[in-house]
Amino acid sequence: MKRITIDPITRLEGHGKIEIFLNDEGDVDNVYFQVPELRGFEKFCEGRPVEELPQIVTKICGVCPGCHHMASGKAVDAVYGVEPPPTAKKLRELFYMAHFVHSHIAHFYALAAPDFVVGPTAAKAERNILGVINKVGVNIGTEVIKQRRIAQEIQALIGGHQTHVVMNIPGGVRKGLTEEQRADIEKKAKGFIDFAKFSLNLFGDVVLENKEYVDLILNGPYSLKLHSMGLVDENNKVNFYDGKVRVVDTEGEEHCKYSPNDYQDFVAERVEPWSYLKFPYLKKIGWKGFVEGQDSGVYQATPLSRLNAADGMATPFAQSEYEKMFGILGGKPVHATLAMHWARLIELLYSAERSLELATDPDIIGKDLRSPLPNIPNEGIGIVEAQRGTLTHHYITDDKGLVLKANLIVGTTNNNAAICMSLKKAAQGLIKKGVEVTDGILNMIEMAFRAYDPCFSCATHSLPGEMPMIVNIREMDGTLIRTVKRK
Repeated sequence: MKRITIDPITRLEGHGKIEIFLNDEGDVDNVYFQVPELRGFEKFCEGRPVEELPQIVTKICGVCPGCHHMASGKAVDAVYGVEPPPTAKKLRELFYMAHFVHSHIAHFYALAAPDFVVGPTAAKAERNILGVINKVGVNIGTEVIKQRRIAQEIQALIGGHQTHVVMNIPGGVRKGLTEEQRADIEKKAKGFIDFAKFSLNLFGDVVLENKEYVDLILNGPYSLKLHSMGLVDENNKVNFYDGKVRVVDTEGEEHCKYSPNDYQDFVAERVEPWSYLKFPYLKKIGWKGFVEGQDSGVYQATPLSRLNAADGMATPFAQSEYEKMFGILGGKPVHATLAMHWARLIELLYSAERSLELATDPDIIGKDLRSPLPNIPNEGIGIVEAQRGTLTHHYITDDKGLVLKANLIVGTTNNNAAICMSLKKAAQGLIKKGVEVTDGILNMIEMAFRAYDPCFSCATHSLPGEMPMIVNIREMDGTLIRTVKRK
């Protein structure tokens, strides 16, 4: 049996590799997606005062610290049984919309766009953000950097820091906004909307007007028929900060809808010995293995899944684009993996519109920033939508507020099984007997996981009972001298 290894995989946060095994006929027999790092933040949290966790968990990842800060802040609120005042909740959400804007811009332009703007089989040296700028022009590249910078400035203003956020405290936030600051954010939010519309138009020109790309999205080896998960408001519209988790099946019918406190009734987790990522699944269906279809317990939690799970978007421009996407792709739900990039841009527009709504809400400059803590600390669960999927933080404390146990189910963990399946399906569709396995083909296999915008530092929490290690000792010229293994 022949083995093809992609190591390291590229354009992601964290570390991972793909092992492809071919049978004697040259076809793909199996694919293993492996994440060889362990972070273990759940254990780091034990013994710490629960009110410190919103600051501690931002160190999990430099890409999505705001997501962990928000989920943690909501979980701590729940530990103390407190509801923040309206101004505090709206300030949190305004920060979060800026966080979504900067992250979605980064993924589309720096991580995803090289595969479409430059081309999936282009030379490796050109498949990067510089290659994209070379194609679309320096002015567009400058605007990408500018809009991300502005989004990070808003995060720093509201959150105290653009990366290691410190705004959330039990029952509220540390500080508010002045009228001058609010007016400045309003102006910047209008710029976000214009840039999001431009990005959707660019996607239309580069991807949707290219029949080869559309065929790749709809008929290539990039589809997976699974349940879809996403957070929705009381009208079943997409919401990133608050609401209930809704899951629809492969036909678009509601499978379940639950509040944060009930997540353990609907989602369970398992481990496999070849990865440090856990494998969540729908509890009422059960784990049936790495299979797709209506009877599978595997689900997806991605931008596309959120749009599948919702009945629409809560802002007008995003709703129009939502209707356009599902109209072109044949209606809901859509199971085309590469359509996640399109959905991500619709979410970018929603985040921009929601930023403007919040920035013009009179409550946003209110002075009531924190509610009193009514209860002795005990247990709390917070859920938000991270850019990469539904994010759950669950804390159990003693009566002094020291953490006894923490459980985190992060966006990429939700998608772990689906990523493995997507990679296998892509590899089986692209590698056949007699086909030369080029760098371009391997990149097209990587495109299957890249659509998920995975973040492995966040997700590596499983410890399968051992710490395997492989050390390769090489000469200066790369010749392997010795391999040392600990199993």
